[in-house]
Amino acid sequence: MRAFREAIEKWDLDAAEALLAEDVVFTSPAVFKPYPGKAMTAAILHGVARVFEDFRYVREINDVGGRDHALVFKARVGDREIQGCDFIHVNDDGLIDEFTVMVRPLSAAQALAAAMGAQFDRIAEEAQKRSA
Repeated sequence: MRAFREAIEKWDLDAAEALLAEDVVFTSPAVFKPYPGKAMTAAILHGVARVFEDFRYVREINDVGGRDHALVFKARVGDREIQGCDFIHVNDDGLIDEFTVMVRPLSAAQALAAAMGAQFDRIAEEAQKRSA
């Protein structure tokens, strides 16, 4: 998933959004219920870009078949160091149809959840505009 990694590392969110399938499902590290759809996933990525500082991918793991990828990252949320992984699955067209994020440690996950929660109204508004 080199193209996605490069887009995110440059914070080129339009390029990252172009790699999302319309029916992508985003699974958050902080919320039980997944978020369906390209518009919502793109809006979440924009929210994350506003929250993460010093974001960088440190490892990329790909399966032999090329459909499953793990992108290990480090960042900061406020004064908390966070480690995480983006688990990505691509469909037959090479577009991302599953996007799951996991993070650690708990204190950083809590800081991320609070920061993203504060963004949620804006994220929902952006998603609505994208789907219109």
